[in-house]
Amino acid sequence: MTNFNELSLDSRLLRAISKLGYTEATLVQESTIPLALSGKDILAQARTGSGKTSAYCLPVIQKIILSKELLPNNSKERNNVRAIILVPTRELADQVYKHIKELTIYLPDITSVNISSGEQSQINSLLNEKPDIIVVTPSRMLKQFELKNVELNDAFESFVIDEADLIVSFGYDEDLRKILNYLPNLYQSYLLSATVDADVNTLKQIVLRNPAVLTLKDEEPESKLTQYYFRCTDKEKFLYIYFLLKLKVEPFGSHKTLIFVNDIDRCYRLKLFLEQFGIRSCVLNSELPVQSRIHVVEEFNRGMYNYLIATDEAGDIKSKSNNNNKKNEKSNNNNKSNKKKNDNEYGVSRGIDFQNVKAVINFDFPETQVSYMHRVGRTARGVGNEGFSLSFINTDVKVKDQEEKIFKEVEEHFESLNQNLLPFEIDKNAIEGFRYRVEDGIRAVTRVAVREARIKELKSEIITSEKLKAHFEDNPKDLQALRHDKALHTARVQAHMKHVPDYLLPDSVDGEKIKSQAGPQKVYFKKQRYNPHKKYGKNAQKKKSNPLTSFSYMQ
Repeated sequence: MTNFNELSLDSRLLRAISKLGYTEATLVQESTIPLALSGKDILAQARTGSGKTSAYCLPVIQKIILSKELLPNNSKERNNVRAIILVPTRELADQVYKHIKELTIYLPDITSVNISSGEQSQINSLLNEKPDIIVVTPSRMLKQFELKNVELNDAFESFVIDEADLIVSFGYDEDLRKILNYLPNLYQSYLLSATVDADVNTLKQIVLRNPAVLTLKDEEPESKLTQYYFRCTDKEKFLYIYFLLKLKVEPFGSHKTLIFVNDIDRCYRLKLFLEQFGIRSCVLNSELPVQSRIHVVEEFNRGMYNYLIATDEAGDIKSKSNNNNKKNEKSNNNNKSNKKKNDNEYGVSRGIDFQNVKAVINFDFPETQVSYMHRVGRTARGVGNEGFSLSFINTDVKVKDQEEKIFKEVEEHFESLNQNLLPFEIDKNAIEGFRYRVEDGIRAVTRVAVREARIKELKSEIITSEKLKAHFEDNPKDLQALRHDKALHTARVQAHMKHVPDYLLPDSVDGEKIKSQAGPQKVYFKKQRYNPHKKYGKNAQKKKSNPLTSFSYMQ
């Protein structure tokens, strides 16, 4: 590992890096920064969580420092746009912007703005100041060029495209080509991506000039991610996720857990189902206002919520395009309203920096191998961090073949990396007693309840979003009281469902873990000795089971 002090960075940058708690550069950082500072164009392929953001932010800022040092303090040339950073989503734009602010905390002369959201009047005001760095999505950047709100000159130095493959998959190809027409002749370019496919290679040809190509996807040979899969019907998914979360089964129920589903209806159906049992969760999807989405992620990272249900409906637009075209022909009116309502720049399986996530549950199996990799990549991030994933594979006839096909692709990919996906084994008989309660919960979550939940949540978050933009700027303390995991109460909730009777809780064997066979993870239970006719004396105390210790988890 290389220390940041060895990378020829300004002392004020090093102070900021130290304040963030970083001492040694990651592989992508120590490989990229020296080449970037030498003036080379960069094409870097590295996995999610490898430190790509700092890998391009640090050299971009360092170059601006050196350029401004050559100019007098009263020079008008000090106020110029020197770098543009393009990202695929507004959430990622906010994340990158905040990271730049952290890195420039001791550099007040370097200014940056995020114009990926907000009213045009606000954006005009920000751009009139001619900031050094602009962080923005491609469509927003093109709009500002067309409005002539941004005019670049020879002071422009750096052009960054982050998550390049996702930008292409979101359909920004044409926007990028148009943006290039507004750039001056000489500047340094960065192209960063988790994967490099044919489209990214095409982008490389038109954006980069004789680049340094860094392929660093296997920088950690021994993965800290343990992956499990479990085959069951769609209805049984609800039984098993209830079991995992309600009994806080390690590691999926007792830590910060991301739960992925494939569409927005599914997102609210699962949230309402969990509400039946007093399990609180928050949702993240493209229907919510951007300010609310950003706040949900921030609060989740702070540990306000343990369970976040995220929709990945925009995770792989290219793979869905053919199906969407057919749907468009059948329901143009519905899709027009959806376009107005949903944010086509939303993306959650990638880009967003979910912090300290211990577990990922694919409640719905992803529709592509790439989407799977990005989802499970939200855990085990950073050197030495351990993470777990569990994927439900639907055995229902309608979807079985498709999901098995994707699963086989995923399995073959990780086998090529000497990593195995392990079966998650549970004694099904031990949790059979929960089935009737779960079926009651499923019946309560009707289509009407889901529709009303979506409407209620959207109205609530629109109001919240307005407050986030205005009120909370003046009253930051009030923001701490805002939560996104409140119960929606659109489905019928039975009070007794929130509590698990003692006789249903499985016991561990003498309170000790059983040694399992090498390989698959197993959760073992001792058969419950429960006699419903047993009489207790007045002073006798009924035995109580603790859900935290009522099972044994082994690996």
